[in-house]
Amino acid sequence: MSRRRHSDQNDGGQRHKRRRTSEPSEIEDRLESLICRVGEKSSSSLESNLEGLAGVLEADLPNYKSKILRLLCTVARLLPEKLTVYTTLVGLLNARNYNFGGEFVEAMIRQLKECLKVNMYNEAVYLVRFLSDLVNCHVIAAPSMVAMFENFVGVTQEEDVPQVRCDWYVYAFLSSLPWVGKELYEKKDAEMDRVLSHVENYLKRRQKIHVPMLQVWSADQPHPQEEYLDCLWAQVQKLKKDHWQERHIPRPYLAFDNVLCEALQHNLPPFTPPPHTEDSAYPMPRVIFRMFDYTDDPEGPVMPGSHSVERFVIEENLHCIIKSHWKERKTCAAQLLSYPGKNKIPLNYHIVEVIFAELFQLPVPPRTEVMYTTLLIELCKLQPGSLPQVLAQATEMLYMRLDTMNTTCIDRFINWFSHHLSNFQFRWSWEDWSDCLTHDLDKPKPKFVKEVLEKCMRLSYHQRTVDIVPATFSVLIPANPACIYKYGDESNKSLPGYNAALCLNIAIKNKASNEEILTILKDVPNPNQDDDDDEGFSFNPLKIEIFVQTLLHLAAKSFSHSFSALGKFREVFKALAESDEGKLHVLRVMYEVWKNHPQMIAVLVDKMIRTQIVDCAAVANWIFSPELAHDFTRFYIWEILHSTIRKMNKHVVMIQKELEEAKARLAKQHKRRDSDDDDDDRSSDREDRPLEEQIDRLQEKVESAQSEQKNLFLVIFQRFIMILTEHLVRCETGGIDANTPWYKNCIERLQQIFLQHHQTIHQYMVTLENLLFTAELDHHILAVFQQFCALQA
Repeated sequence: MSRRRHSDQNDGGQRHKRRRTSEPSEIEDRLESLICRVGEKSSSSLESNLEGLAGVLEADLPNYKSKILRLLCTVARLLPEKLTVYTTLVGLLNARNYNFGGEFVEAMIRQLKECLKVNMYNEAVYLVRFLSDLVNCHVIAAPSMVAMFENFVGVTQEEDVPQVRCDWYVYAFLSSLPWVGKELYEKKDAEMDRVLSHVENYLKRRQKIHVPMLQVWSADQPHPQEEYLDCLWAQVQKLKKDHWQERHIPRPYLAFDNVLCEALQHNLPPFTPPPHTEDSAYPMPRVIFRMFDYTDDPEGPVMPGSHSVERFVIEENLHCIIKSHWKERKTCAAQLLSYPGKNKIPLNYHIVEVIFAELFQLPVPPRTEVMYTTLLIELCKLQPGSLPQVLAQATEMLYMRLDTMNTTCIDRFINWFSHHLSNFQFRWSWEDWSDCLTHDLDKPKPKFVKEVLEKCMRLSYHQRTVDIVPATFSVLIPANPACIYKYGDESNKSLPGYNAALCLNIAIKNKASNEEILTILKDVPNPNQDDDDDEGFSFNPLKIEIFVQTLLHLAAKSFSHSFSALGKFREVFKALAESDEGKLHVLRVMYEVWKNHPQMIAVLVDKMIRTQIVDCAAVANWIFSPELAHDFTRFYIWEILHSTIRKMNKHVVMIQKELEEAKARLAKQHKRRDSDDDDDDRSSDREDRPLEEQIDRLQEKVESAQSEQKNLFLVIFQRFIMILTEHLVRCETGGIDANTPWYKNCIERLQQIFLQHHQTIHQYMVTLENLLFTAELDHHILAVFQQFCALQA
């Protein structure tokens, strides 16, 4: 064995030393490889692999115990899809070495406490589940596990704690029962009944105001959109009714029952859930996504019902596989398709449903959106004969249910579908969706097709988009993305500023400087200014119109040309649009020039913010302005607004980071001086002054940026309230139904702002409640704010 190589035989100086230093790391790497790969496809059975690995680890325990402990704790947290494989391994090791089993249990409890301390609640769930399955492997005594779960559920009796805290502890308990419920009930049925009764009472009094905000669909037909704890409770109730018989979890420890039942068991140390603190950040509640049932695949194996615990176990394991392998799409796809027990279930349907469940998860998907696109493409490549058909069926279902689908999820559906089509020559049976042509163009189906085609154009070009759909779809095809230059047509000679625009055109072509441009524009009259008004500093919309129209027209060849033009003439923009109204007018004119090219508008707005030609509040005001009312419900408008908010948030975070770093440097300076016992106060002050001044400047910048950030959210929410209130009053006065497609879109865009930027908005909750979302507000609008507050309540 490896230990023999560490003998005291001296075989010659330096060479021997090299072997002694390098060999432990080689052995550690080999141990890591063996532990991580156990349970994968092999010519030997899983049972023989586990027995062999247990023997290897037992032999290496004297020299590498801490490494083995660390590795086993890590895989318990990071590879939950192989949970029962690793609990069996730990069970075998415990049967051979009782002390190691005890040390492992203690290490797991330490890791669990650490995870809870640093808000790693998802990993903590896997650790709790792992500990519970160790009861099945005769490592942990059942009574001590029940006692731990009693403490978990006891959290629901705490006062003045957020509901999401109680939710997590209840979920950690309930989600472990498919693995260990049978064993615990056989040993401690009265105690388990008592704990389940406490859970039932808690679930009955729980607030669920947040649910509508998190549902993918507003209708419960054909599948109910259940809150996650309610769904899990129904699944556990059915499991209990079925005498805790579960048929899907692989349990390799059953093959070693005669060995494991002889092992001595350990009691868990008393576990008290860490108290709630201001820094505690619990997972948000979820709504369970349902898309398929047993009727959707009548020929294959039967899909478990929505309230069967098998459905929970399958979905949980598939989510775990994605979580473990999402960075490697090929590996991830292969792991999903080689799911254990795949012949007993309609695996393709489960995989597609789980991927869409993550893609449509609110407030945000667990992984970046484009990952799901690449994963589905990879799955289609690996299963070309079956998976594309399931995916097409799913797409058809999503399309049919667009009327009740959340607007944020429609956005993600548009992004995914257009990207997916671009990888398959944009082929789709568009004729099957010709029903959308008979609808009002503001309805969800025609709007969806129009937005998809616009995204397809971004991923190809205009003529390609025209060619991919039947001629009957022409009304939904995006306009040719050409620049509209109103001073380029001679028939517009009578337009004010026409001659100045011609001069400006020639000057820019001749590489005129900023000063020369401003000289040409100097004599352009101001339509907003009276003749007797001699005030020199006044916002002149005509100057802005002439300059922006001409510059963007000349730079229309590409994004790069446009970016270069904005950078070169930044000072002219600053001079012409110094006021808020001037910045707003720059955006208006830019929209007039590029109204048929949404992508150009989006990138130009982004560039204008970066170059400080306009600010974030100006963009928000422009989006809610009457000039943009026609495009208000279009996808690109909200891309721009969310991008603007993210830019503002990043700016604040960056300055805060600079401030923290400066404070850390000053503290380090003080600490160094204290250790040097330097008593010269004057030299200390001289040394500290530059840093202190920098900290003061940064503190002012942080306060200014936070004020700007708060103002941005106030502007956005104020505008939402104004336009929604006007709509509701107009409908009530006219006696018409307020629930129009425009209203649904607008109220769900308001929800979207809250959800996508929830961490930042939480800082300003008191201000929003006092200034905008007051009790006098219409209850339809106020309900959105209340749902948002309930998410972390």
